[in-house]
Amino acid sequence: ESLNARYRRAVRARGHFPNDAAALKCLYLVTRSLDPTGRGRARWATRWKPALNAFAIAFEGRIN
Repeated sequence: ESLNARYRRAVRARGHFPNDAAALKCLYLVTRSLDPTGRGRARWATRWKPALNAFAIAFEGRIN
């Protein structure tokens, strides 16, 4: 819910987006600003490695 609240706040502050790419860029920047150090991204990746390996075996050729 915290992420959704930040998205809503950013969209409300911006008000208008000329196209879909501008809206996606705004959401991307909000997501990146949640972890300004960049260390959380590596931590998330290490948690996902076992799951991604299992998916790669189960869905061979679909996950790169």
